[in-house]
Amino acid sequence: MHYGNIKNTDIANGIGVRVTLFVSGCNRHCKNCFNKETWDFNFGKEFTTETQDMIIEMLKPSYITGLTLLGGEPLEKENQKGILPLIKKVRTIYGNSKTIWCYTGYTYEKDLVPGGIIYSDTTKEILDNIDVLVDGPFIDEKKNISLKFRGSENQRIIDVKKTLKEKCVVLYME
Repeated sequence: MHYGNIKNTDIANGIGVRVTLFVSGCNRHCKNCFNKETWDFNFGKEFTTETQDMIIEMLKPSYITGLTLLGGEPLEKENQKGILPLIKKVRTIYGNSKTIWCYTGYTYEKDLVPGGIIYSDTTKEILDNIDVLVDGPFIDEKKNISLKFRGSENQRIIDVKKTLKEKCVVLYME
């Protein structure tokens, strides 16, 4: 897995001050994507154990609320095995004291559940360990710059823990 950027004090991609990892690689190619350079799976730098350790260290300060994963597309099949160890390490070290947000162009109930086009045991394990999922492709015709934490009106902010428990999509915020 490669990554395009890491921000250590991001306030635009989730609640609070966050560490944000921009994963490289996306097969979706949304029209007018804000981050086209990350479509290439080899863009940027290789994600290594040292990179993971650096992110874990960046999460340490008490003012850091958590980790956000976006891209590119963190949930492409090619990226899932790369982000899972990071998510698990964050959970092991910080428990629930740091939230984990993940942005995806895929739709929860269509693509991320058993039978979905990118679903695997890795997908399930990722979902079991994240708090918030912002799902749905960016649709330029539905772009709305007044929305919190998303770019187009079709995208949803999902409370993953409640969604898994209730077995239906539960929105985190409107």
